[in-house]
Amino acid sequence: MVDGINSWQPLSEPVAAAMRQVPRHLFVPDASLEEAYSNSTVVTRRDQDGIATSSSTGPGLMGAMLDQLQLRPGMPVLEIGAGTGYNAALLAALVGPAGHVTAVEITPEVADDARAALTAAGVTNAEIVCGDGEYGHRPNAPYDRIIATAGAWELPQSWGDQLAEGGVLVAPLRIKGLTRSVALTRDPSGVWRSHSALNCGFMPIRGRGAMPERNIRLAEDLTVRFDDGQDVDADELRRVASPPGEVRWSRVLIDRPLDLLDLYLAELDGFCRVLASASVTERGLIEPVAGWGSMGAATRQALGYLTKRTSLDNQYLDELGVCAYGPAAASMLDQLTERVDRWRRTREAIAGVRIEIHPPGRGEVADALMTVEKRHSRVVVRPRQESERRAPQPG
Repeated sequence: MVDGINSWQPLSEPVAAAMRQVPRHLFVPDASLEEAYSNSTVVTRRDQDGIATSSSTGPGLMGAMLDQLQLRPGMPVLEIGAGTGYNAALLAALVGPAGHVTAVEITPEVADDARAALTAAGVTNAEIVCGDGEYGHRPNAPYDRIIATAGAWELPQSWGDQLAEGGVLVAPLRIKGLTRSVALTRDPSGVWRSHSALNCGFMPIRGRGAMPERNIRLAEDLTVRFDDGQDVDADELRRVASPPGEVRWSRVLIDRPLDLLDLYLAELDGFCRVLASASVTERGLIEPVAGWGSMGAATRQALGYLTKRTSLDNQYLDELGVCAYGPAAASMLDQLTERVDRWRRTREAIAGVRIEIHPPGRGEVADALMTVEKRHSRVVVRPRQESERRAPQPG
């Protein structure tokens, strides 16, 4: 498993060693050995509608987030969202016997399973606390490192209060339906600033800090997902999404990952994700740009999303396009095409993003790719230019 991850995403030696040491199959007992040691997320619990509520994150992403955390032996660590307990075991291996891991899990049955798995794996320097991660766990604070393993719509005050001075917080931050695993430190003025940000996907955090996603099913295995509490009429969306749709091709070849394109699209009102399985493509309903589906936007009069086809000029590459349905399909095509074109013109110069979390209403927004107002904060996403040197990381 580790060799496979290292072949495309090199892990640091300490993280690789921890992943070789901790037996993942003990934490996902219902999975086959092949599944347990693949680079795949293993779903361990679902709700009555079949929606995943607990899982073991894919090891590649898990390892990358552990590297973001920059752990050292002897550190006290807080994990929000224990899940299967596998990540807590990895954290425990990284901080060693002189360190300690506190993992908070909101679901009692999941917490019990995680405790049993840690015991089976012989982990003695990690404990599972059943509670709402919104509040952290003050009895063991302060922590040198805090990591959340569920999508956080906003950073709770308690996490900052319980983080030691100079500490690092890693969290999958939800920004208008997108998720970035962001490694953050807080400056003296109270502003959180990132020193790395990775594309990722996580189930939303539950409890007091939850901001549920809204899923609207259009057909079997075809769902439109909205975030940020968007008010969408499901019946209206289904009527708007009726075929036939209109397609416009961009002549932009997909010759590299579509990094940052989602941020340009997320500026649109009604930004959404169109989730589609392979069967949807086979049935000819849509042609998404990714295995999970596509990014898009919806209004009362239109639904649009990114699509692709084999390039007419290069049979080995796909061409990016946009598809839209509804009475205002032409306007939706214009909006999506404009965002794709803006991304095309700037993608060579932008190496990534810097994410800042300010108090409400504060933070310069002039050069921002995106600014999002939350309940208690303002999130500012800025471009990191190719010419910029990598920012120094915390020690």
